[in-house]
Amino acid sequence: MTTLFARGVCIVLLAPFAAMAQDGGTREAVERVVAKVKPALVRIHVVAVYYDEGRENRYESFGSGAIISKEGHVVTNHHVAGDATRLSCTLSNREEVDAVLVGSDPMTDIAIIKLMPDTPQEFPAVSFGDSSKVRVGDSVMAMGSPLSLSQSVTLGIVSNAEMIMPRRMFGAMEMDGEDVGALVRWIAHDAVIFPGNSGGPLVDMNGDIIGINEIGVGLGGAIPGSLAKGVAQELMEHGTVRRSWIGMGARPLLKQQESIGRGVLVTDVLDGAPAQAAGIQSGDLVVRLAGKDVHVRFEEQMPEFNGLVAGLPIGQPFEMTVLRNGEEKTLTVTTIEREKVRPKERELKQWGITGRNLSYVMSKELKRASRDGVSITSVRPGGPAGDAKPSIDNEDVLIAVNDTPIKDLDSLVALTSEISKGASEPVPVLATFERKTGTYVTVVKVGIKELNDPGLEVKKAWLPVDTQVITRDIAEKMGNAELKGFRLIQVYKGSTAEKAGLKVGDLVTAVDGEALTANAPEHYEELPTLIREYRVGGSAELSIVRDGQPMKVAVELVRAPLLDREMRKYRDDNFDFTVREITFFDRAKEQWAQEQAGVLVDEVKPGGWAALGELNTNDLVLGVGDVSTTDLDAFAATMKGLSESKPENVVLRVRRGIYTVYVELQPRWDN
Repeated sequence: MTTLFARGVCIVLLAPFAAMAQDGGTREAVERVVAKVKPALVRIHVVAVYYDEGRENRYESFGSGAIISKEGHVVTNHHVAGDATRLSCTLSNREEVDAVLVGSDPMTDIAIIKLMPDTPQEFPAVSFGDSSKVRVGDSVMAMGSPLSLSQSVTLGIVSNAEMIMPRRMFGAMEMDGEDVGALVRWIAHDAVIFPGNSGGPLVDMNGDIIGINEIGVGLGGAIPGSLAKGVAQELMEHGTVRRSWIGMGARPLLKQQESIGRGVLVTDVLDGAPAQAAGIQSGDLVVRLAGKDVHVRFEEQMPEFNGLVAGLPIGQPFEMTVLRNGEEKTLTVTTIEREKVRPKERELKQWGITGRNLSYVMSKELKRASRDGVSITSVRPGGPAGDAKPSIDNEDVLIAVNDTPIKDLDSLVALTSEISKGASEPVPVLATFERKTGTYVTVVKVGIKELNDPGLEVKKAWLPVDTQVITRDIAEKMGNAELKGFRLIQVYKGSTAEKAGLKVGDLVTAVDGEALTANAPEHYEELPTLIREYRVGGSAELSIVRDGQPMKVAVELVRAPLLDREMRKYRDDNFDFTVREITFFDRAKEQWAQEQAGVLVDEVKPGGWAALGELNTNDLVLGVGDVSTTDLDAFAATMKGLSESKPENVVLRVRRGIYTVYVELQPRWDN
């Protein structure tokens, strides 16, 4: 391994370079490329979302990218930034700059983000080269931030200039329902890449981008730079990539058709699609398309054909010549704009579901005549939809609420807001949904259920100590095999037990003359059960053995402290965590003073903003921003105030063990 230092940034050159760098010319060439490209490299920190069990979940990840415009546009992968809810980039000089998603294209796995510095500035940029000129054996360099480490570069050669992923081995490489391999033929290379290299540039020895690294399957795989450049330009100009679509599937010629020497085989034609309207049929061989001859014999040629169809002018007619039963037919096809196969998901907390709109393809897959409704993608266990009888499940389509038809997600969100307006409790509604060929109705209690006051248990007398059973083995080792009862392992400070003179290590053998019989771990309840029979405020005389000497101690019995389950709680649905009041036992365990204020974190839901900010269960929240947390009511009022003011950052001051920790939460308030 060789290490270079430039402008304070460490760039690691891994094994391939180390072996080749003995040649002075190679070292000089590599250093020249590094000097040119390194200033434009960025490490991307992503807070992304995914949807599962009826919730929008968040997670952190890292990737790589390259600045391609002086305005700060960065090219990377869709799978790095396409689902981002927050982005920031670390530049080559270690400066961290916020970024926003400009646009993303799952079909080619390309995304564009834009740096948003506090003050306007020009950024160093790197240019695209011509990937069509790449040849097997060409030297290339993979640059990026593997494993979210500092920027690195590895050197290798091109192994295959038009690699595809064999479907029999790997299946389709899908992103958001899109088959990436339909348009992409990867540049395969042996420059070492790791997770985190995704989105980083593959550059030639001129320092130009010839690929965007995406996959590692032994060999590295990069999306060709010429394809990425065109997609990047569309995203920068329009925020999306528009493509033509005719609703026709195709594959290379069958073995028995290869003698024909031309064409591509039509496999399927969707009902109602432009291809069907033009008269195209499954089994046709397309031999000419928009004035260009077509011959697809190998899988490697399919992306070129698919790209030809996708690049046709949207909404304009073109001629397609097909070979059917040995005869040529010329048909006229008018394209439409291709829509996303899988529209974006959204969480509906009041229903305990996540869902999406139905695309044309989804509606056909479900064999539905209409695209109206909301496709359910996940359901929260124990949530409103999950608790309904019958429950609403994944892949159901919600089509009506009460007597109101549901056209799409927006209409469901608006109707839910109207139903929940002013309601203090969940509102029962009659929901109609489709499941395969059946249409069902169910009652769903729509709304977010408040936490109930747990209520207090009937309080009994309590001896303020903790104990362990004197087992047979312990008794024998103490020299008295007949000894039975309990050993004090803790005497609570300031308690009546401490005031009575009880000490850790005392052996309790009887209560008011009644001998204890406990001599096995399963007898742990004998003493507490006996004490609970006494009156709160009463007294019990304990027979104890201390340092081998028997003695009697009278102790005042007090009311048993509240347990965890009896404490009031507050659940914050914006940040997905729950806190509760502090118990006597919390203070004793952590050795907090009786006047210690705050609320204790009882639950942190995975994938929520609190989890992302690394708030932990059992953290003691001392304050929010500059506001101290005196009790549960004060904390709840503070958090509800934040939901109205919607600050960009929320800082919790917490006690964690012996340390004070500041937990910074950065919520997204738009849902």
